[in-house]
Amino acid sequence: MAPLVNEHASILQNRPVGPGLHLLQLHMPVIARQVQPGQFVHMRIPGREGHILRRPFSIYDSDPEAGTCEILYQAVGSLTSYLPSLQEGEVEAIGPVGRTWSALERFREGSATRALLVGGGVGAAPLHLLARRLSEARLPFDVVLGAQTRDALVCLPRYERLCAAAPACSTDDGSFGFAGFCTPLVEERLAKGCTADGNPYDYVAVCGPEPLMRIVCGQAEAAGAYCELSLEKRMACGVGACLSCVVETVHGKKRSCVDGPIFDSREVVWA
Repeated sequence: MAPLVNEHASILQNRPVGPGLHLLQLHMPVIARQVQPGQFVHMRIPGREGHILRRPFSIYDSDPEAGTCEILYQAVGSLTSYLPSLQEGEVEAIGPVGRTWSALERFREGSATRALLVGGGVGAAPLHLLARRLSEARLPFDVVLGAQTRDALVCLPRYERLCAAAPACSTDDGSFGFAGFCTPLVEERLAKGCTADGNPYDYVAVCGPEPLMRIVCGQAEAAGAYCELSLEKRMACGVGACLSCVVETVHGKKRSCVDGPIFDSREVVWA
């Protein structure tokens, strides 16, 4: 992994894209050149000096040539609810932090031949850069997305441009795609891949609410597919020093910031 940098990033765009969802575009050329799928930045927000700790934000997309990164965030707490008001200026970001998805390496090694990416809510964002890299490498993958409503499926158009087959979608209110959670769609696709004439998925990546990830990890294990998840926790330092973001694993406590946020699902001990 590339060494961490502390970069002053200029705000280029900060706009609403869905219910409570906003897209933040930053000019951070060093991080944009180095970031890998699944990594994040640990940001200090100007005007909120009372919040001593930085906040982690996953990288939704990056453009190394333009030197930009995009962050999809949900305005839910006091800090993220303040963030949409920032239309200019700079934020201070440490990054890129964390481990990347192992999908590309597994394809190169031959241990992966077909991938399934599952994103629930804003959990679709940390998977997008992985989908883009898989698409650029012409590697086979499919996508399942879930959200509360049609308007909350803000990542769908970008995935549609990357995927050979249209992403399978679900909404809690039934306003688009399957009515309900996306886990039945995951079960269906894994089952079809396991049929005698199917092309099995042997790699699954999932990000979203923890109950969703726990179910998908179990579905992947039952189908014999290797599974990784992005397990982000509340963080203080973001660089592995404070031990505030620990995850229980079969190998003991791991730090979500530097040992993750990408974890092998077989190693996570669920509460």
